Amino acid sequence: MHPDNQPASTPPAEDRNQPRQVRRILRLFRPYRGRLAVVGLLVGASSLVGVATPFLLKAILDVAIPEGRTGLLSLLALGMILSAMLTGVFGVLQTLISTTVGQRVMHDLRTAVYGRLQRMSLAFFTRTRTGEVQSRIANDIGGMQATVTSTATSLVSNLTSVVATVVAMIALDWRLTAVSLLLLPLFVWISRRVGKERKKITTQRQKQMAAMAATVTESLSVSGILLGRTMGRSDSLTTAFSDESERLVDLEVRSNMAGRWRMAVIGIVMAAMPAVIYWAAGTALQLGGPQVSIGTIVAFVSLQQGLFRPAVSLLSTGVQIQASLALFQRIFEYLDLPIDITEREDPVHLDTVKGEVRFENVEFRYDGDGGGDDGKSRPILDGIDLTVPAGGSLAVVGPTGAGKSTLGHLVPRLYDVTGGRVTLDGVDVRDLDFDTLARAVGVVSQETYLFHASVADNLRFAKPAATDEELHAAAKAAQIHDHIAALPDGYDTVVGERGHRFSGGEKQRLAIARTILRDPPVLILDEATSALDTRTEHAVQEAIDALSANRTTVTIAHRLSTVRGADQIVVLDAGTVAERGTHEELLERDGRYAALVRRDAQLEPAP
Repeated sequence: MHPDNQPASTPPAEDRNQPRQVRRILRLFRPYRGRLAVVGLLVGASSLVGVATPFLLKAILDVAIPEGRTGLLSLLALGMILSAMLTGVFGVLQTLISTTVGQRVMHDLRTAVYGRLQRMSLAFFTRTRTGEVQSRIANDIGGMQATVTSTATSLVSNLTSVVATVVAMIALDWRLTAVSLLLLPLFVWISRRVGKERKKITTQRQKQMAAMAATVTESLSVSGILLGRTMGRSDSLTTAFSDESERLVDLEVRSNMAGRWRMAVIGIVMAAMPAVIYWAAGTALQLGGPQVSIGTIVAFVSLQQGLFRPAVSLLSTGVQIQASLALFQRIFEYLDLPIDITEREDPVHLDTVKGEVRFENVEFRYDGDGGGDDGKSRPILDGIDLTVPAGGSLAVVGPTGAGKSTLGHLVPRLYDVTGGRVTLDGVDVRDLDFDTLARAVGVVSQETYLFHASVADNLRFAKPAATDEELHAAAKAAQIHDHIAALPDGYDTVVGERGHRFSGGEKQRLAIARTILRDPPVLILDEATSALDTRTEHAVQEAIDALSANRTTVTIAHRLSTVRGADQIVVLDAGTVAERGTHEELLERDGRYAALVRRDAQLEPAP
C-alpha cells in the first residue's frame, strides 16, 4: 500500500479524471457538429484521393510504361495531377471550416469564463490577484488556440490518412506492411510518456505566466508606478520581474525540449523505413522468396513515406493534446467556481421601489476563518436590527474593523447575509431579481473607479441612452459641470487610467454625477469623503446632499461632520450595535459616539 492508503495499481486521481475531462472538452464542440461533419467528409475524401496516387504510380511502372501504352500513361499521369489538385482544394476548405469552429469554441470559452467571473461575489476578487484572472482569460485560453483550431482536425485527418494508408499497404503486400509497422506500439508508448511530461511542465508554465501577469498588472498600473518611484523600488521591481521572466524562460525551454530526443528517434526510424523495405524486398528475392514487382515496391514505399507524415503528426498531436489538458483544467477550474450570489429561479420584480430598508437580526461572517469558539469564522456582524424608512437617512459610524462597510455591502448584495435577512420594501433582497436590485440601489464608495475613456462614456456607464442634456444636468447637480466644460475637450476628455487626470474630489463628483444619472431610490455612501481634504470635502458634501435628497440613504462615515443631520445614527463596535439615536441624543448620553466626536474635534485642523 502507498502512504495515501491506495493500492499500488490505483491510477492517480488526475489520470482517473482525464476521460471525464476529455468528454467535457468534446462537449464544447457539440454546437458545431454539423460543420465538423463536413470537415470529416473533406478529410475522408482527401485521404482517399491521397491513397489513390501510389496505385496510379504502380500502374504506370508495371503496365503503362513496360507495355508502351501512351494513352493509359497520359490518363494515369492526369489522374495523379488531379489527385494533387483535389487534395489541395480539400485541405483549404478543411482548414477554413476547422479554424472557424476552433475560434468559435475559444470565443465560447472566453465568454463563459468572463460571464462566470462577473457573477462571482466581491469576496472572490478580494482574495484573487487581478493578474491571475487576466492570465486565465488571455494566456490559458490563448494557449489552447492551436488545440481547438487545428489539433482536432489534424487528429481526424491524420488518423484517417493512417488507416487508409495502412489498408492500401496491406492490399499491396501484407508482409512488407508487417515489417513497416513492427515498431509502432513502441512509438505510441514513447509519445504517451512525452505527453504526460509536457502536461506537467505546461501546468507549471501557466502558473508562472499568471504570476508574471499579476506582477505586471500591479507594478505597471498608475498606482504601482507612483508607489515604486516614491519608495525608490523601481530597480528592485525590475529585478524581481527579471527573476520571474527567467523562471518562465526555463519552463518554456523545458516545455519545448521535453521528449524532443525521443520524438527525434521516432522520426529517424520512420525515415529509415524505406531503406528497410528495399532491403527486405531485395533479400527475399535473392533467397528465393516471393517476387515483388518494381511497381509494387515503389508504390509501397510511396505509401510508407505517405504514412510517415501523418503517423509522426498523429503522435505529436497526442503529445500536444496531453499538454493542452493542463490548460483546459485551469479554465474548467474557473468555470466550476461556485457562485455565491445567485438569482432565485422565480425572483421578485418590483416596477416601483419606495426605498424602505430593513436589517432583521443580520449576521455575516466570512468563510474559512475558523477563529470562533464553534470552529466557524468570527462574525463580522451579529444581531443587527435596523430600519431605514423610505426617504430616510441612516449613518453608520464606529472604529475601523467594526463592520460598517460590510453592512453597506449587504444591501446591493455584494455579499449575502449568513444569518437573518436584509429587505427592500419588505422583500428579502435575495428574492429580488438582479435588475430590480441594480435599479434600486446605488453605491458611491471611497474607491472611485473610472474607466480609461471619456468623461461622457464614464457617465453613460450608468445610463447608456442618456442624452447630453441629462449628462450636463447630472454633472451640475454634482458640481462638476463647470470644471468639465472648461477642459479643452469638454465631456470628450479622456480621464486616463483609473481617472488619474482628475483630483480625488473631482473623481468623487464624477462618481456622484454617474449615480445621479442612474437615479436609484436607495443610496449607499461608503466613506465617500474620508480621503479628501476639508475644503474638498465640503464641496463634495454639497454634491452628496443634492444626490441624497428624497432618497433612502445609508452613510458609512469616518468623519462625523458628514452625518450630523442623519435621521438616525448607529455606532457599530465589533459587529454589534453599541449605540443608536440622533446626533443630539447621542451627545447627551456621553457614550462612544460623544467620544468619537471629541476625537474628531481634536483632529480638526485649526482655522
